This record gives sequence, C-alpha cells and structure tokens, in this order.
Amino acid sequence: MTLVSICVPCFNEEKTAPVFYNEILKVFKGKDDLDFEIIFVDDGSKDDTFKVIKDLSKKDERLKYIKFSRNFGKEAAIYAGLKNSKGDYIVTMDADLQDPPALLPEMIDYMESGYDSVATRRVTRKGEPILRSLFSKLFYKIINRLSDVYIVDGARDYRMMSRAMTDSVLSLTEYNRFSKGIFSWVGFETKYLEFENIEREEGESSWSFLKLLKYSIEGIVSFSTSLLSISTILGIILSVISIIFIFVIIIQHLIGNDSVPGWASTVCSVLFIGGVQLFCIGLLGLYLSRTYLETKKRPIYISKEEKL
Repeated sequence: MTLVSICVPCFNEEKTAPVFYNEILKVFKGKDDLDFEIIFVDDGSKDDTFKVIKDLSKKDERLKYIKFSRNFGKEAAIYAGLKNSKGDYIVTMDADLQDPPALLPEMIDYMESGYDSVATRRVTRKGEPILRSLFSKLFYKIINRLSDVYIVDGARDYRMMSRAMTDSVLSLTEYNRFSKGIFSWVGFETKYLEFENIEREEGESSWSFLKLLKYSIEGIVSFSTSLLSISTILGIILSVISIIFIFVIIIQHLIGNDSVPGWASTVCSVLFIGGVQLFCIGLLGLYLSRTYLETKKRPIYISKEEKL
C-alpha cells in the first residue's frame, strides 16, 4: 500500500483545519491501495489552532502534529513536515484550501507514471489585490533573470514529491530557506498542474504586502549573487562618469570658462551617487547577514510538543 504524507504548515487556522481534514477524507475515501498521514505543523499560532489539531488527532491516528515553541515562519514549517514524513509520496500544502485537495488523485497518477514531482501553479489571481499581483509577476521576472534556477510564474508550495526528491530537499540544511528555489535547484522531473486562484475558506491571509516583499527579497538573495555584480557595474559606470566630468572641468578652466552651473545640479548628483552607494552597501549587508546567520548553526525550528 502506498503511503502519502501530507505536510501542512498552520498559522491561526483553527477554523480551516477541520474543514481541510474532512476534504482529505473525501479524497482518499474508497482508495484501498492508498493510505495517508497528515502532519500538521503549528507555527506559533495565536488562536486555538493547536487545540483543534490535537483534538482531531485523538480521533484519527493518521493525524500527526508538531507544535513550534514560537513562530519560525512557513519555510521552517515546511522543512519540519518534510523531515518527519514517512510516506512514499510527500505533499506540501496549505490548510486554507487555496491548494485544492481535489488535485491529489491526479498528482498520484502522474507520480505513478514516472514523474519525480508534481507541482501546481495558479494561472489567475482572481480576488487578489492588483498591487500584489503586479509585484508578484515582477518578482518572477526579476528572479528568473538573475538566478541560475528557473521558478515557474505562479508556482505554489503545493506539490507532491517522491521520497528521493524529498531526501534531496532535506539534504539542503541551510538556515535561510526559500522552498520554491530549493525545489527547482535539486532538479528532478516535474509536472506542473494549472488551476485558477481559489479564495481562502475562512479568515484572511497572514501574508501582508510588506511580508511578501521581504520574502521576495530573501528569495532573490538566496538564489542569486548577480546583485553584487550589478552594484559593481554601477560603481564602475559612476566612476567613469566622474572622470569624464573632471576632464570637462579642467578643459573649461584652461579655456577660461569657469562658470558655475548652479547648486541644484550639484545637489542632485550628490544625492544620486549617495543613493547608489547606500544601495550597494545595503546589498552587501543582506548577503553578509545571511552568511552570519548560517555560521551560527542555529536550528531551523524548535519543537515544543509533537506526536509523530
């Protein structure tokens, strides 16, 4: 019998967790050749998410859980779920039902036909703020130009993987994790399933625009060093321009034209160059901070309570 491990990061999902569980039961009902386990990872929820999960696990031994000591983030929750999975096929998905459980049978069919992974991507962003959609598209264009790995536009963390691919993902024990990039970096043959955006079953997303922006920057920095090259090129260009202006000033002095063009242009130039310098220093700081965190060798998460 094939065992499917379903890893579910949870943050304030007390209302959606029972609904999600019931949907999984419907999907696997009558599948005598399949069995499943659900690994709920409570990522420091502020509501009764853990209590709900714990109550559900008492009724069904196939439900496992890990409760973090605090909020470590979705990436840590995904890692914890994968690390503690026992299945032949391993799934990562959200509890808010924006990742439709109805796709699981089709995923399994593709896995059995020889694929190492079956991933999903949204083809529409219906119900999502326009600004968030625009920046999301921009993010995929930027990271695919700068990074060595290709990340499909609209790709979700909702995917099914073979045991071999899961073990490869777990072998990357970096502290600063970006799962979309890691899934692409390890390779393996992947089939993408497309679906239209589905709104949350209950409540609102905890991902604000600023959190998504920060997450996007972390993703670009984690899988590309091209930004450092860009800062170097900017520095070279500005240096060349400054040298040209020095020669222009010398020539003007030699021909007796010492007119001062005005403070406005001078101030603008100083502000522009200063802004570029701060931008480059900031980039260096981002890369250095990640190196600093990696050298600390801190655990990716700390478990307060678990049933596995």
